[in-house]
Amino acid sequence: MISTSDVERAAARIHGRVRRTPVFSDDGVWFKLEHLQHTGSFKARGAFNRIIAAGELSAAGVVAASGGNAGLAVAYAAREFGVAVRVFVPTTAPAVKVAKLHALGAAVELVGDKYADAYDAAVKHAADSGALFCHAYDQPEICAGQGTVGLELLEQVDGLDTILVAVGGGGLLAGIAAAVEGRARVVGVEPRTIPTLHSALDAGEPVQVEVSGPAADSLGASRLGDIAFAVATRTGAGSVLVEDAAIIEARATLWDRYRLAVEAGGATAYAALLGGAYVPAPGERVAVLLCGANTDPATLTSPSSAPPAARTPR
Repeated sequence: MISTSDVERAAARIHGRVRRTPVFSDDGVWFKLEHLQHTGSFKARGAFNRIIAAGELSAAGVVAASGGNAGLAVAYAAREFGVAVRVFVPTTAPAVKVAKLHALGAAVELVGDKYADAYDAAVKHAADSGALFCHAYDQPEICAGQGTVGLELLEQVDGLDTILVAVGGGGLLAGIAAAVEGRARVVGVEPRTIPTLHSALDAGEPVQVEVSGPAADSLGASRLGDIAFAVATRTGAGSVLVEDAAIIEARATLWDRYRLAVEAGGATAYAALLGGAYVPAPGERVAVLLCGANTDPATLTSPSSAPPAARTPR
C-alpha cells in the first residue's frame, strides 16, 4: 500500500533525475507526453526512486526482469550511479528494446518466452548474488516513483477530473491513483486480451490471466500487482477494456494526427477514447497518459490522410 505522501517523498527524491514531461490539449483532451521520459517510458521514475531509496548497494549492483521498458529504466538509472546492472528478459522481447539494454551497458539474459520466466530467473539471481532486485511494477518505491507523473499532471491541468492510464502489472496506476487520491479519478485501460485489473476487481483479488496481443511486450504481466489491487480498491479506480484492433488504430492515429510515435502499450489509454470504451461526461476534463515510446518506427501506419489537428503546447 502506498499513499500520497509516499509519492511526494519520491518526487523530492528523484527531483532533477527525471524529466518533467509536457502536456498538450486537443478537442477537450489533455495528453501527457510521458513517452518523452528518459529511456522512452515512465519507468525511469520508479527505477530512480527504488535505487536512491535503497542507499548503499553491494558490488552485485541491481537486477531486474522486464519485457523491455522496466529493464531500460533500471539500466539507465544504474548507469547514472555507476553500478552494475543485469536484466532478465523473455525471448519475445522486441529487438529494439534488447538493443537499447545493451547500449546502456546492461548484462542481458534471455530466459523463457514469458515475463514470468524472466522474473523467476531475476529473483534467483538477486538471492544468489545480493543484487538489489527492482520489480517491474510491484514494489512500494517503484509504484511511488511512477506516481510522480500524477503529481505533475495535477500541476499542469487545472481542474483535472479523470486520468486514463494503461494497465499491465499496475504499478503506474497504483502510483497515480495514490498521488491524485481525493483530487482526480483514475481509470485503468487494458487490452481485452490482458485483463489483469478487470479480472482482479471481478474476483476480489489478483488472479492469473492469459497474455497476448500487440501490447503484450509492455503490458504483458499475467497478474496484477498486490499494491495496484490495494490502491485501486481503496481509491475506487475504474477499469475499461479495449480491443487489440483499437490499440493498433490508436497508435496509428497518434502518429497520423500528432506525429507522436508511441508503442502499442503507450497508445492503449488513448484507445479507450478513440474506440468509445470510455466516453467522458459533458465538461469532464480528461487526461490521457502516453506512457511508452520504445517501438519500431517502421511499423507506424497512417489510418487516414487527415492533417494533424490543432493543439496547444504547454
